[in-house]
Amino acid sequence: MALADVARRLEDSLNRRGTVKRVNRGWRPAIIGFTGYGSTSSLHVLGRAVMADPDSKPLFKPPRLPPATHTVLGQVKEAFEQAEKLSETAQRGWRQFFTTQVGFLPVTVHAGDKVISTRTDRSGYIDVLVQDHGLEPGWHEVRIEAAAAEPITAKVLVVKPTATYGMVSDIDDTVMVTWLPRAALAAWNSWVRHTNTRKAVPGMARFYRELLDDLPDAPVFYLSTGAWNTLPTLEVFLTLNGFPTGPLLLTDWGPTPTGIFRSGQEHKKTQLRNLIITFPEIKWFLVGDDGQHDPIIFDELAREHPRHVAGIAIRQLNPVEQVLSHGLTEAIDERRFDDDEARYGVPTISGQDGFELMAKIDELEKGCPGR
Repeated sequence: MALADVARRLEDSLNRRGTVKRVNRGWRPAIIGFTGYGSTSSLHVLGRAVMADPDSKPLFKPPRLPPATHTVLGQVKEAFEQAEKLSETAQRGWRQFFTTQVGFLPVTVHAGDKVISTRTDRSGYIDVLVQDHGLEPGWHEVRIEAAAAEPITAKVLVVKPTATYGMVSDIDDTVMVTWLPRAALAAWNSWVRHTNTRKAVPGMARFYRELLDDLPDAPVFYLSTGAWNTLPTLEVFLTLNGFPTGPLLLTDWGPTPTGIFRSGQEHKKTQLRNLIITFPEIKWFLVGDDGQHDPIIFDELAREHPRHVAGIAIRQLNPVEQVLSHGLTEAIDERRFDDDEARYGVPTISGQDGFELMAKIDELEKGCPGR
C-alpha cells in the first residue's frame, strides 16, 4: 500500500473518531462559508463543514459585503474591529487547525434562482458550480444549508461581463513578509503568532492600487498554497493593509491519491486555468515572488495562453529570504529570457518591493493596449 494511501486512511480514521467524540459532547456540524466567485452565467460557491461547539462563538464571521456605498474607510474600520476581537480573546492561529471536518454531509446551496443539493467531499469541503444563477454583477450572499447545521450565508463575487482585465496575486513573500524557513512558515504564521501582527511587503498595496487605478471592473484574486483554515485572518490582514478586496483561493494540506501533501504548484496551475475558463475575455496581471515557483508557473501560463496574460510582476527576495524560503541564496527558478516577451507578447517586471515594481509599471502596462 502506498504511503499516501496509509496517510489518507489514518486521517479518515482520526477524523471519524474525532467526530464521534465531539457528537457525544454535544457538538454539531457547522458550515464555514468561503468567498466564492463567478460570472453572470456560472458561479463557484465554496465552504467547509466542521464540527463545532454550539455554545461557543461562531468559528468565523466574515466581514460584511462591500457594496458601492461601503467606503474603504468603513472596510478598514470593520477589519480593525475584527482584529481587536481576535486579540481580546487571545486567539492564536494554531486554533484554526484543530478542526474536525465533516465529510459527505448533505448540503443545499441557494444561489440566485438556483437550488443545488450535493454533499461535502471527504475533507468536508464544498465546491459547487451553479449555472444560470441569475445574479447581477457585484457582491452577493448565497445561503448554504447542511444536515444538523445552522444555515449560513457566504460572500460571492459576480464579475462584470465588461471586465477585460484582472489580477491574480500570491500572498506569502509577495504581499506578506514571512522571514521564516518555508518548513516553519505555516506553523509560525498560522499556529503561533497573533493573527493581526503580520507585516506587509512595503509598497505592494500601493502598487496594486496604481496598477488597477483605471480598471474599476477588474477582479482581484489571491492565490496561495496556504490552507483554507487561515482564510479569516488573511482577509483581515489584506483589508488592514489596504489591499484590494477579492476572493482567496487557498488549498488543503491533507493527503491526496498521489502524495502525503497536496502539490502547491498543481494547486496554482489548476486555479489559474479555472479562472481562464470562467472568464475567457479577461487578461490577467500575475503577481508573485521568486522564492518558490511563481516565475515558472506564470511563464508556463503565458506560453500556453498568451492572450490571457497581460503582464507578470515578480517580487525578488533578498538572499536571506531566499535561504529561508528554500535553502539557497538564489532563486530556484530561472527568470524568463528577454526574447520570451517578443515571442509571447507578455511583459515581465521585477523588483524587491512594491516601490521598485511601481517604478516599472509603464513596462507592465504594455500588455494593456487601449486600457
